[in-house]
Amino acid sequence: MINRFQLTADYDISRVINGGWQLSDGHALQTPNDMKDARNAFAKLLEEGFDTFDCADIYTGVEDFIGGLVKDRKASTGKDDIKVHTKFVPDLNELKTVDYDYVERIITRSLKRLNKERLDLVQYHWWDYEIKRYVEVAEHLVTLQKKGLIRNIACTNFDTPRLKDLLDAGIPVVSNQIQYSILDHRPEYEMVKLCKDRNVKLICYGSLSGGFLAEKWMNTLQPKSFENRSLVKYSLIIEDTTGWDGYQTLLKMLQEMAQEKNCSVANIASAYVLKREAVAAVIIGTRSSRHIEGNKKIFEIDLTEADIAKIDGYMAQYPLLEGEPFALEREVGGKHREIMKMNLADV
Repeated sequence: MINRFQLTADYDISRVINGGWQLSDGHALQTPNDMKDARNAFAKLLEEGFDTFDCADIYTGVEDFIGGLVKDRKASTGKDDIKVHTKFVPDLNELKTVDYDYVERIITRSLKRLNKERLDLVQYHWWDYEIKRYVEVAEHLVTLQKKGLIRNIACTNFDTPRLKDLLDAGIPVVSNQIQYSILDHRPEYEMVKLCKDRNVKLICYGSLSGGFLAEKWMNTLQPKSFENRSLVKYSLIIEDTTGWDGYQTLLKMLQEMAQEKNCSVANIASAYVLKREAVAAVIIGTRSSRHIEGNKKIFEIDLTEADIAKIDGYMAQYPLLEGEPFALEREVGGKHREIMKMNLADV
């Protein structure tokens, strides 16, 4: 049975969302994705009840890919029942001049790519808070919502003060997509409290740390290069927290826990985040059909308070990432920002 979450009074989602970033043209650094297998995987996930998909206007090719699934589904069943969460990410270079026409153009393009008449959830991102127009631009999304082009408005990678600004301005934000994992607890400093107080839910990415929280990395030496951008990104998180040796010990502990529960390390990592306060769902990147059974297993795990305390106790030995969600990724000149691509909305 696939667990679901009532995000609003009239909109529910799978608690495991099928992630599309790994299918983006800019994600793979070495071996290209097998898009035929990915298509089969997404179709099978849909059959199993995993009906919620995550993508973005800046994930090159992914809106078109998911739009193909939507089109096929409509043709075969006559239903438009695939729930698609996309993003609105204005280019860094455009933040000073973004106007209503710009917003409408990007949203209309997403509708066309996704073969949708209305976007189920639009997750809004703003690269630079020094350009203080994020509330003004969010109001354009509200206008498009009133016109019927958007069902729900959400955020992605907003920090606590700026999310509060949106809420105080009356922007009807239902969720914030942020990074949250065993290795990254930044949401717990301030974000979770605001979300609980204002009825905003967290949709979490990075819960598997780009694939590092998996058995395949056990007893390995730290690589000098990686096959995709996710691994590059999350290797920096490991570097800033446990370090490679501490990460290897963490994997061993998680594997022992997984063996006791007849599941995988990735299942434990996902279930851990789903247990955190204010969390509605986790996003798990899916590139092939081999992941499907593993995703179903997440809902069968009995992750106890003792299990969570054991994980938290281990992580307490190491420095945790400080500051707001995505703050490190915003630091000009910082290593976490260097891997970001901030001018992709017009691709």
